[in-house]
Amino acid sequence: MSDVENTTESPETAPATPAEAHEPSKEETPVVEAPDPVQAAKAETAKYKDQLLRALADNDNFRKRARKEVEDANRNGKSDLLKDFLPVFDNVERALKSGENATEVKPVIEGLQMVLRQFTDMLGKHSIVRTPGVGTPFDPSFHEAIQQIETDESPAGTILAEVQPGWVQGERLLRAALVVVAKPKG
Repeated sequence: MSDVENTTESPETAPATPAEAHEPSKEETPVVEAPDPVQAAKAETAKYKDQLLRALADNDNFRKRARKEVEDANRNGKSDLLKDFLPVFDNVERALKSGENATEVKPVIEGLQMVLRQFTDMLGKHSIVRTPGVGTPFDPSFHEAIQQIETDESPAGTILAEVQPGWVQGERLLRAALVVVAKPKG
């Protein structure tokens, strides 16, 4: 053989075929196309919109449920008060029937006083009490003055007479008392 160089190329030095040139090597990572940012934003918007609609529906359901519970509690509270009131009503009817045939007034009055005590006890059970009355200082939070009378017998601003009693339930005024208040002469 001659000193002619070998023109055949070894596989190590051979140029890559076009198919091999496009194949990624094991050391290279394939290029992944980035998602479309507009589509990603639309998907995220749809997700948040769905969450918002669910939250609004939950809130609406909560409000409806709470309103119904309050209405039920009010209805049950009224029912309890009325159930406690019925024996008082029964006793008023009995007092009227016994008064029709009574020859003396005193037993009828005593019976009515007992019914009145029963009534005020029943109201007290529900934390309903009368406002302070005759002999106490006038308080515009509990009283409504319908008249003033000049007098030296009582200090100014003292309740002299109660035309209609007032009632409170706890801290809440149910009805103001209609009262006559003392004012100084002069």
